[in-house]
Amino acid sequence: MQKILILDIETTDFLQRGGKIVEIGIVELDLSNGNKQIIYDKVTHETGITREEVEKAWIIQNSTLTVEEIRTSTPLHILKPEIQNLLFQYEHGATAFNNAFDFGFMENRGFVFPKKLPCPMKLSTDICKIETSRGYKWPKVEEAHKHFFGDVGYTEQHRGADDAFHEADIVYELYKMGVFKID
Repeated sequence: MQKILILDIETTDFLQRGGKIVEIGIVELDLSNGNKQIIYDKVTHETGITREEVEKAWIIQNSTLTVEEIRTSTPLHILKPEIQNLLFQYEHGATAFNNAFDFGFMENRGFVFPKKLPCPMKLSTDICKIETSRGYKWPKVEEAHKHFFGDVGYTEQHRGADDAFHEADIVYELYKMGVFKID
């Protein structure tokens, strides 16, 4: 079995603008058969986060995540050992749909990725072929999902575990095509 992790985090803003992690979802994907399961799904908050920054966050306006869920969540520093342990358990590695974003945040918070796998968003770019005036753009999760599976009514929830669950389908398709490689 070749099991890997697919991560998806939700944040209050971009890292460069002081964003904070407010949710982490992790899915285990078995590349030998496409089986996937949610193995981590927690709302969290970071030290120093303010109610105002949570209330103004894009994620609050565009998902089912609530200010109250974040306010009453377990702090990230308490969850960190459990998450880090998961990352160390998967020898074949981990990825995220936009891994520069997700890995960037997590590494900035001290997480270590023993094996970082290729970025499915970037790998999907030349396959999805969504044209702009400057060439193909990086597809959003919904765009890549629609390309690989047709219009099945999927709407990205912007919730960590649900997003990672659907991103795992995209990763598996890329793997079957020989585009996503783990070695």
